[in-house]
Amino acid sequence: MNTSSNSYFGKIILFLILAIATFLLFKNILPPRLFPEKVTVTNNIVMDSLAIAAQSDTTAMVVEAQNTDSIQGEAGQMEEVDANFDPALKSDGYQNLKRFYAKLHNLEQTQSGTVRVAYFGDSMNDGDYIVQDVRSEFQSDYGGEGVGFVAVSSLSAGARGSISHQFSKNWYSQSFLKVKKPSRPFGIDGQVFFAKDPSQTYWVRYKAQSQLHSTALNNPTLFYGSSRNEKGYVTIKADKDSVHSKPLEPNKLLNTLKLTPHNAKSLQVDFHRADSIPIYGLNFDDGRGVHVDNFSTRGNSGLPLSILSPALMNAFDNVLNYDLVVLHYGANVLGYGSLNYNWYEKNMTTVVNNLRQCFPNADILIISTADKASKIEGVMQTDPAVTPLAKAQRNYARKTSSGYINLYDLMGGNGSMVKWVDNHLAGKDYTHFNGAGSKKIAKLIYGEIDNGYKKYKTNR
Repeated sequence: MNTSSNSYFGKIILFLILAIATFLLFKNILPPRLFPEKVTVTNNIVMDSLAIAAQSDTTAMVVEAQNTDSIQGEAGQMEEVDANFDPALKSDGYQNLKRFYAKLHNLEQTQSGTVRVAYFGDSMNDGDYIVQDVRSEFQSDYGGEGVGFVAVSSLSAGARGSISHQFSKNWYSQSFLKVKKPSRPFGIDGQVFFAKDPSQTYWVRYKAQSQLHSTALNNPTLFYGSSRNEKGYVTIKADKDSVHSKPLEPNKLLNTLKLTPHNAKSLQVDFHRADSIPIYGLNFDDGRGVHVDNFSTRGNSGLPLSILSPALMNAFDNVLNYDLVVLHYGANVLGYGSLNYNWYEKNMTTVVNNLRQCFPNADILIISTADKASKIEGVMQTDPAVTPLAKAQRNYARKTSSGYINLYDLMGGNGSMVKWVDNHLAGKDYTHFNGAGSKKIAKLIYGEIDNGYKKYKTNR
């Protein structure tokens, strides 16, 4: 019996040795996603469902030679891209923003008209951080009052300083971070809201704050979608005015309703019997100068923008008239375990192509990841994933004829996040900027946009 047992265990040991040897033999030819480069991974970042699917699906990765500079055209043919073209605004990239700069120049010369910017981002822009200061810079130089588009609800509403934002907790919402096929199309910020129970009252409340150029709720306008429900209405309380009601007429893909004929300091809107009517949000602007809308969403990699409906976005664009679309992403795709960002480059190229259909008159500006520090061998230092991600962002900017700002370089490059934390400009997560840091980052970004504008005026 002992002999039999020894023989049994001997066979198990031999099997394990052969299995390990086979594993080591074939390791080099198995898919590299199974053996990612060693990176320190932090748990303070979340990712949207599309990013998780893309980075885990080997079919989503680009298969091309390292120095290939071509992309698929509309008909499927390969389009050559000038490898020498630098998309950075301080170099050649200002040419990719010519339409935006032309509108800005016309506004500067005539002191009339409007220029509008859609600023899409992630938790870096939570609470209107960075964006609120970019907005103030534009409005100080070119005019314009108002905070722009604000959603029905937001995870960062309580932390937002540019506007006080409160809402009832019974709203039913869908976000493109988690839902690929919503019951109704997502709004311009990637969300759609419903007042589902007609027996309940759903409300939103806004109050202007003291931030420069956002001291009033300018021209409050509601945006909502189509429905067969003709019974819905809103009641409106603006400042000390008496409460008045207005019907909702959801007969078009996108509908607007001016809530009060004058600017207000505070505004409450109650929704009644509005079930099945998609509610998108409110807009506050004075109709002149520059307006910058913040469409940031925590956990967003940028990939969900690929599922925005061009038809509905065209309807938003017909009302708001966008001249520049900014994509400020990176924090949510750093440190997932690999240094290969071909999958992200490919999928963000798809995103830009969809946005060009959504906002056909707007130029695109890509802002790269900022520096991020991780503890490696006991020392806080730049995460190894930062540089390859910034390179992938530069690549898709060039391939899509977009402008590009390298935020990593602007803030100081390698090791800069540690310095920003030490100087009390960023949080101890070594990823996000605080209020003072966000203001400084906004000035750096605006300075790059302005540098490109100066080059445009010199060379026009």
